[in-house]
Amino acid sequence: MTTRQRHRGRLIDHIGLVVRDLAASKAFYAAIFDVLKIPMGGADDRNFWADELFVSTADSDEVQGPLTGRHHLAFQAQDRAMVDAFYQAALAQGGWDNGPPGERAYHRGYYAAFVLDPDGNNIEAVFHGESVRSAPSIRIAY
Repeated sequence: MTTRQRHRGRLIDHIGLVVRDLAASKAFYAAIFDVLKIPMGGADDRNFWADELFVSTADSDEVQGPLTGRHHLAFQAQDRAMVDAFYQAALAQGGWDNGPPGERAYHRGYYAAFVLDPDGNNIEAVFHGESVRSAPSIRIAY
């Protein structure tokens, strides 16, 4: 029996996005997750996942019902250079500018970039400034 592992310890348990073009979304997210050093997996031609994010087609077993509107996702970046690289990778894979890298007034040190993914979802990478974590995440095996 294969043991599955997940890393938890962030604010969100998981988020699911339903997309029109899975291949375009997979290329888009693969590019930005490569920059953000987030591993990506995928079970079949109807979904893929990365950490707490699950992306699927409207006909996957995991999601049912009418398609919803635009969503906002913010991913953690390790530094400002990673935010900059995220923005460039997203644009190179068909993302649209929704706010170039820079400081935001949300709080001191908030450095972020915003792009729209192939389905118009507002995707952000943010670096909150220098900090110390007790652990990068927790590992759950089941």
